[in-house]
Amino acid sequence: MRRREFTAGLGAAAAWPVVGRAQQPMPVIGFLSSTSAAPYKTFVDAFSAGLAAKGYVKGKTVAIEYRWADGQYERLGGLADELVRLRAGVIVAISPPAAQAAKAATSSIPIVFSTSGDPVALGLVSSLNRPGSNLTGVNFMLFAMAAKRIDLLTKLAPKAGIIGLLVNPNNPSSAPSSADAQAAAQALGKTLIVANAGTENEIDTSFAHLVRQNVGAISVEADPYLLTRRVQIAALAAKHSLPVIYPHRENAEVGGLASYGTDLADAYRQIGVYTGRVLNGEQPASLPVMQVTKFEMVINMRTAKTLGLVVPPDVISLADEVIE
Repeated sequence: MRRREFTAGLGAAAAWPVVGRAQQPMPVIGFLSSTSAAPYKTFVDAFSAGLAAKGYVKGKTVAIEYRWADGQYERLGGLADELVRLRAGVIVAISPPAAQAAKAATSSIPIVFSTSGDPVALGLVSSLNRPGSNLTGVNFMLFAMAAKRIDLLTKLAPKAGIIGLLVNPNNPSSAPSSADAQAAAQALGKTLIVANAGTENEIDTSFAHLVRQNVGAISVEADPYLLTRRVQIAALAAKHSLPVIYPHRENAEVGGLASYGTDLADAYRQIGVYTGRVLNGEQPASLPVMQVTKFEMVINMRTAKTLGLVVPPDVISLADEVIE
């Protein structure tokens, strides 16, 4: 109820003090991410749009405290503790490591997480339908599509007998996803070489290692940190003239050959909606973990032509967008 409505409703008692209500502090959201701020602006904006749909506008009806680990996962625990000390009304944890750090920091403050792997296997919730604790969130389902990306890559680069897989070893979902990709490659008669890339320098050295192993194409695994390094990875792919498939459209937009995965902007909007629902009083324990249903495929034909690749018509027909 707004102050004007409150005063009018009191009638003769309108002289009662209303200062206390007018000065009530805005609720605070703690936003914890394993990545960096600048490359994630689009997704933060989408998150804010979801919040606004539930009546929470940054700086007007809600305050947001951002904590970015900048790819240094060992900082997440301390950053989560900071948000607990600030008495955030809800903590939004972006990535499985951030969610695990937030869970370790508090068992009482509601947590809305994003994850690309199975949140039950990761120990975040007891079940998808009834999380049963102070956590719920949105599963981006990105790791579930690792095998599909390998299949698409072999259609885009059929001559590639050896395929590289770039993963972030700091992400707990990378191991099961790598296993799925390995099984898919074997079924297609391909050899898969996994290369770790958890830092900027490691991305460079892993690319060099894969080139020495004579890989004919590379798949980049879903990971928030690797997404922030999308320009670096696209430049390396161009330097070595390698076909590379990615999990996000943002990769294709900066020169990547193709992407297949979740519509991230829509997924972050859903996180904002869920955060607003929690602020409105709904309990995480009874809010099912949402599974995203909006996926997209993007092909960059300019990159394909530069690489001398002929994209099969049946693959083009699957694309949601073709960058000419």
